[in-house]
Formats: sequence, C-alpha cells, structure tokens
Amino acid sequence: MTDTGPFTDDVVHQIMRHMNDDHAADCLTICRALAGRPGATAARMTGMDADGIDFAVTDGGAEHPARIPFSERLTERVQVRHEVVRMTEAARAAAH
Repeated sequence: MTDTGPFTDDVVHQIMRHMNDDHAADCLTICRALAGRPGATAARMTGMDADGIDFAVTDGGAEHPARIPFSERLTERVQVRHEVVRMTEAARAAAH
C-alpha cells in the first residue's frame, strides 16, 4: 500500500478514475505545461498523495513518469479539486 497521506486508497482510485475518464484533456494540458513535456501525446493520472499528483506521460513514443506538486499539502478531499483547477489554469496560461 502506498502512503497517500490523508487519502485512502479508495479515494485515490476514485479521483484517478474521474480524472482519467472525464478530464483526460486536462491531464494532458497539465503535463505538457507543468511537467515540461510540451510534445506529449497522452497523459493519465497514476496516483496522488497529499503533496502532488503522479502521471504517466506519453512523449516521443515512450511513457515517462511525471509528478506535479500541489501548492500546499492537502488535508481534505475537497482541496484536490481546487488544486487541479489551479494546475489546469496555470497550464493553460503557460500555453498562451
């Protein structure tokens, strides 16, 4: 079992499923801009803890791990949404 901080494995899996199923384009945008992978063709969330989100990023025909830190250590599930929105907005701003 991975140390996910205040988040249970079930919560992490629910968040991952939601991000990968409903926000795949946002995952890619985040990884292109914030993980330094501007040529990425795909990204999927692979995990998270109280300090950040882990992704698998497809770039150059290979899959690479990437970690995007949160702006602060999270203690509650509701904070995850705010941090992902912040990351997405920062990534979109960096792309322009």
